Amino acid sequence: MTETTAKFNFENLFVLDLANNHQGNVVHGSAIIRSCAKIAKRYGVKAAIKFQFRDLPEFVHKDERAAPINKHVPRFLSTRLDWSQFGELLAEIRKTGLLAMCTPFDEASVDRIVDMGFDIVKVASCSARDWPLLERIAAAALPVVFSTGGLEQSEIDDLVSFFGHRACEFAMMHCVSIYPTPDEACHLANIAEFRERYPGITVGWSTHEPPGETLHVGLAYALGARMFERHVGVETDQIKLNAYSSTPAQVDAWLSAWARAKAVVGERKRQPSLLIERKSIDELRRGVFARTRIEAGETIRSEQIYFAFPYREGQLSSGDWREGIVTNVAVDPDAPVPADGIDMTADPDVAVIKKAIHEVKALLAYARVPLSHEFSTEYSHHYGVRNFRKVGAVLITVVNREYAKKILVQLPGQMHPWHFHKLKEETFVILSGELTMELENKRKLLVPGDTMTVLPGVWHRFWTETGCVFEEISTTAHKTDSLYRDPEINKLTSAQRKTVVDHWGRFQLTEQLRNNPLPVAE
Repeated sequence: MTETTAKFNFENLFVLDLANNHQGNVVHGSAIIRSCAKIAKRYGVKAAIKFQFRDLPEFVHKDERAAPINKHVPRFLSTRLDWSQFGELLAEIRKTGLLAMCTPFDEASVDRIVDMGFDIVKVASCSARDWPLLERIAAAALPVVFSTGGLEQSEIDDLVSFFGHRACEFAMMHCVSIYPTPDEACHLANIAEFRERYPGITVGWSTHEPPGETLHVGLAYALGARMFERHVGVETDQIKLNAYSSTPAQVDAWLSAWARAKAVVGERKRQPSLLIERKSIDELRRGVFARTRIEAGETIRSEQIYFAFPYREGQLSSGDWREGIVTNVAVDPDAPVPADGIDMTADPDVAVIKKAIHEVKALLAYARVPLSHEFSTEYSHHYGVRNFRKVGAVLITVVNREYAKKILVQLPGQMHPWHFHKLKEETFVILSGELTMELENKRKLLVPGDTMTVLPGVWHRFWTETGCVFEEISTTAHKTDSLYRDPEINKLTSAQRKTVVDHWGRFQLTEQLRNNPLPVAE
């Protein structure tokens, strides 16, 4: 067997559980498979037909076979198929182009799944603590999906750790093992919790609500479920489905509800405004109007203007108004103040940093990095504040003793230039986003969890395309410890290439920037 690097993609997988709804009849089972395949094709989804394997009759204790007490035993035995019949159904799945999936309930069934060439193996909720069976499933080296019905949180942690340690490709289903499941037992919010608790693992919803319900699939998708399971069957004059299995028409309605929910939820990342939306908003803006005559070259005071609706094309809007605006043209009373006839005399350097602070705070919140109220912040701007969005970084000092820790934030597209430290040894730990680090002549892309140690005297630089939050753990940081490859940067004082303030610098930022102007042309 040759090792493959391709990983199974669980995203947007629809599991259609045949279970015992084949009724022990290959013809009927094939009809279910074909009807489901037709619907999956209509919606263009990746779907798998799922069997359930029990090595019957040995799976059931001999005493129970003779005089069954457990309610499931008669159904297992009455709908039994032999392995060749399951082979016929598997061949039908292959003809439709769907994936083949199977739930084993004993070790012999796992071996059958491997021998028959199934694509995915499923762990039922009732088997999620059956460690001998789980060991055999993990050894099968097939993609695994496990359900979580009836499990405590610690038991789910055990499963995630178990399959992770055994290098299995796996995903998990939030599941409620009540048939059918009432609304108050669904707890769909568990899906969002699982997504946060187990990042990088596909989370799904294994549904047992009444089959006519379509609300749940949309809510599950909105909460982050990207894999879905439902029991399926076909009714005839003689065959009626149970209270949680879906007819083809119900599967169609279920997929339709999912497709609509997907469209309504849309993209997680904020998208550019549509022109029609922007126009609608702009039509409701207020404009800036002169209260008294304003002469050309005059600095406009707030008492000289007022805001009124509607905004006029080419006018300064209320949202763009700032104290200290100078008009280059005269404006009569009640006339609109033109947007292209003014100079913004407010400090542009301060505006650049203040806008960046808002984005930095958002990245820290997204990365779930909390800060105390006691920290200092350094805004590095090696080629001037006007170029901060291209060359710069925000460094938040948490502690600086014989040991030091900083939280570094770079906005998308920012770069920190070539330099080395004469004394400081530092280790970077990526918390969120991606960072490209270049040391001497080696380049590496770092992702969350990665670390990189930089020894004193080693040239390095770093940048990010996505935006990045990372820790710097180091020996003591000193003001004059950095030497830059660009001699122009080395000519600057520490205060000219970085602005250091307490907290975010709400009351220090303007003064610090004005007291340390850049001495070279930009």
